[in-house]
Amino acid sequence: MSDDTDEVLAEVGPRLRRIRKERGATLAGLSEATGISVSTLSRLESGLRKPSLELLLPIARAHQVPLDELVGAPPVGDPRIRAKPIVRNGRTHWPLTRQPGGLQAFKVLEPQRRPEPDPRVHEGYEWLYVLSGRLRLVLGDHDVVLVAGEAAEFDTRVPHWFGSTGEGPVEFLSLFGPQGERMHVRAHPRRS
Repeated sequence: MSDDTDEVLAEVGPRLRRIRKERGATLAGLSEATGISVSTLSRLESGLRKPSLELLLPIARAHQVPLDELVGAPPVGDPRIRAKPIVRNGRTHWPLTRQPGGLQAFKVLEPQRRPEPDPRVHEGYEWLYVLSGRLRLVLGDHDVVLVAGEAAEFDTRVPHWFGSTGEGPVEFLSLFGPQGERMHVRAHPRRS
């Protein structure tokens, strides 16, 4: 196999895991939907088993995605990213990067609402850039509002939360480092 083929195959596992988690599916639930054992699904996601059409087709069907989204083969000659929106917790995310791992970029639209901040921590580094509206950022002891054209960067091991100020919708870009895709863990504030 060529180096390109090996590289595409190596990225299938992380992509399968990301797509499954974005849809809130468990390995057991996916196993039930596809007829593929939990062990085989786990080995596919961790890269210990090479993907085959017999395995990928039922997974694509279960997730209701085209097969090329699982494989991540870019369209030949077309560098444009055809972002399909993902709605999570009321926010709409448009992926701006195709490859799993490494730097990830999203355009995010948060509707007008005033959610209670719920700071989280995770490994990585994040950058935010406000396109329109006002974005509230709670970072450690700081509580700031960013407006269109402003940016922020921070270590995601610091308890953080960002969202609408409640004064209208906010549209922003979010970029995070290699470990930014890890699950958020609740951060308990320090008591003085």
